Amino acid sequence: MKYLVTGGAGFIGSNLALEFEKQGHEVTIIDNLLTGNKNNLNGFKGEFKEADVSNNNFKINGRFDAIFHEAAITDPRYPNDKETYNKNVQGFKNMIKLAQKNNAKLIYASTASLYGNGKVPMQEDQKKELLSAYGSSKWDMDNMAEKLFDKMHIVGLRYFNVFGPREKYKGRAASMVYHLGKQMKEGKNPRIFKFGEQKRDHIYVKDAVDATIKALNAKESCIVNVGTGTATTFSELIKVLSEFLGKNLEPEYFDMPYDQKTYQSNTQADTKKAKQFLGFKAKWDLKEGIKDYFNWLNKNGWDNE
Repeated sequence: MKYLVTGGAGFIGSNLALEFEKQGHEVTIIDNLLTGNKNNLNGFKGEFKEADVSNNNFKINGRFDAIFHEAAITDPRYPNDKETYNKNVQGFKNMIKLAQKNNAKLIYASTASLYGNGKVPMQEDQKKELLSAYGSSKWDMDNMAEKLFDKMHIVGLRYFNVFGPREKYKGRAASMVYHLGKQMKEGKNPRIFKFGEQKRDHIYVKDAVDATIKALNAKESCIVNVGTGTATTFSELIKVLSEFLGKNLEPEYFDMPYDQKTYQSNTQADTKKAKQFLGFKAKWDLKEGIKDYFNWLNKNGWDNE
């Protein structure tokens, strides 16, 4: 099969592209390298094209059986809200056109951030609470997708808090697992907001990739959560990290620097629809995921280059 992966030098995109190539598929990657990095593609043998899929005159040659749209400005604190919204939405519109032209399946990254501080576990149809331009862009993308459900195979994946190999180039938007683990490995006290009660549904990137691949054969077009269904507090996460790093470092608490109206305090996925439509259930629990991830980091390096 011939697959196109946008944002393929980024975190989830690179893991997805490498897995597809491992399975024997022909993969083309597009990335503008804003936050992606070619170091994530060591060993990749397919075609790489440096381009911005949000450009109005975007074009690419060739035909594809499926498009995996992972490209986006994902940092909710990105300084230009208008740019975040416009690039994310226009990039999606361009991918819809390309998929329709190719009669290709379209799988795209949505986000759990659009649930804001709503009730947990978070269900796909609950009221949305948009805290950022990033969340707003993904919500409008989801609405566009829903209007196409009966016209094409299109699946939106509301990833929860993904962690794992090849995320370090995301910088501050990388996972708490990475940032806290790096601080502790360097012998520093892990810094968390007072008093570590915030929760995250941490899902290992290998599971996120598995869900994304399963979306190819979704029973029908849909938008589903991709999470584990389990929430872990920052304080609990530090205890797990301490176990793997052999450290006994007390948390350093500091005041929340963000307005509560713009910060998502708790995330936890309701996973029923992912199981129903994709046949997906997370295989990696937090401890096993961290163990696998830290083994990878120890071999490949922790530094955020």
